[in-house]
Amino acid sequence: MASSANSNHPRRHLRHDLVAAAAGIGQAAAATGKATAAAVRHPGDTIGRARKVTRALPVAWQSMKPALTGRVDDWRREYAYTLGEQAFIYGFPYIYNAGLRHRWVTQKPETDSTPYMAVNHFWHASKLWDVSDREGVSPNIDTLYSWAWVDLSEEPLILSHPDMGDRYFTFELVSFTSDNYDYVGMRATGSKAGDFALIGPDWSGDLPKGVRRTANAPTPWVLVVGRTLVDDEEDLPAVHALQQQYRLTPLHLFGEKDVALPERRDVPAPVDPAEDPLGPWKTLNAMLAENPLPEHHAVLLRQFAEIGIGPGLDVEAQPEPVKEGLIRAAATAVPMLEQQLLSGQWAELINGWRYAPGKVGHYGDDFLRRAAEQSLVGIAVNDPEEAVYLTAFTDDADRTLTTGRYELHFDAGSLPPVNAFWSMTAYDESRNLIPNPINRYAIGDRTRGLVRDDDGGLTLYLQPDSPGPERESNWLPTPQQGIWYVALRMYLPRPEVIDARWHCPPITRVG
Repeated sequence: MASSANSNHPRRHLRHDLVAAAAGIGQAAAATGKATAAAVRHPGDTIGRARKVTRALPVAWQSMKPALTGRVDDWRREYAYTLGEQAFIYGFPYIYNAGLRHRWVTQKPETDSTPYMAVNHFWHASKLWDVSDREGVSPNIDTLYSWAWVDLSEEPLILSHPDMGDRYFTFELVSFTSDNYDYVGMRATGSKAGDFALIGPDWSGDLPKGVRRTANAPTPWVLVVGRTLVDDEEDLPAVHALQQQYRLTPLHLFGEKDVALPERRDVPAPVDPAEDPLGPWKTLNAMLAENPLPEHHAVLLRQFAEIGIGPGLDVEAQPEPVKEGLIRAAATAVPMLEQQLLSGQWAELINGWRYAPGKVGHYGDDFLRRAAEQSLVGIAVNDPEEAVYLTAFTDDADRTLTTGRYELHFDAGSLPPVNAFWSMTAYDESRNLIPNPINRYAIGDRTRGLVRDDDGGLTLYLQPDSPGPERESNWLPTPQQGIWYVALRMYLPRPEVIDARWHCPPITRVG
């Protein structure tokens, strides 16, 4: 929910890949991922099931055995497991992005709603989400996305965009670690047409006149996440016309006319864990070699090297007990990250709304949060200065939002303070948009016909059925039955939002 995209969002597919990676040793990994406590409570049942699913996978059984029996047969296996979990948390964005990049660059999808583009080329979403899309990714229906995987190892690329007028847009520049390192867009660089150099870690040189420099990327591989505001379906052609003017041009070709940019699709394929249970580690080692690490991480890398994890290392050269421990670490790490994310402990709870920490987008050496709250949750997360997303799952009495009638009231002068726009979207328990007779899935400051209260405030009606003709303009439909929640997205929020001095009022049940 922190960075959900529109109909092109790959998280569902990547989550499937990551679960497969975590459970590459088969169902034995899934059994372990459910928790050691289950094995303690029911050891006979757990061991029996594990033996059945690992009969053909002796290495997998050895890796799972300590968790299932409570006995340590080899200290090297247990040390590799404990250190391996830390290495997996550290390296999760590298593994995640290796799969994402390979999928988008080399795997042509069956539909045009999933990204597919050559290296250094944009892919553009063409439509907004509606209820026919059931991907379960809490989609945003405010912007169309433009994605690009960029290789800056040889030379800079020039990112160009036309004059955007007063339309909100942004290009988030994300390193291979999932941390943002710079922006191009309305807030960061202005709305006038411009050319901006995307520069790798070690490049130095002169740029053409008029080309503006962005910060040097920490990694040679960068993900560009573009977002362009769409008002409604009628606005789509105008946004498509702008997207077609977004350009990525290698420096040596910049300024030439009618340039045919090369199409490159030779990116490393992740090692399939279904065929090799050490696949995630081999993928990680390759990605660490491809994307050099900060010098101050050297002490960590020296520790990880003891179990064969690091740039240029061969995990296959490790003793069998070490490999068994690593297999178990990969199997349990992703479920652990998912639990950390779903726990909600990463957020400050105010009036039932979850406020993310101010460091989001730049977790850096906070490797657990970098993995779970930045990479796993949505590939990349905006800096708070660019956008803040709040989510609410409960009302003012701390009761789960469910079937019934609710209101959200903003006093006069207390609407979400933003310099761009805000919108609120409702989702069902499966994280999908909610079918309704007026085809309204979000409400916000761009919603036509919003009616203010007599005192200048604003009341929104969150309920399954129409609140009546005189209130329908302020109606955000919710499910006829079942649990639901809302996300409040604020673009270019003002300082009082960023530092949580502005408190969104609670949702109140009225019937």
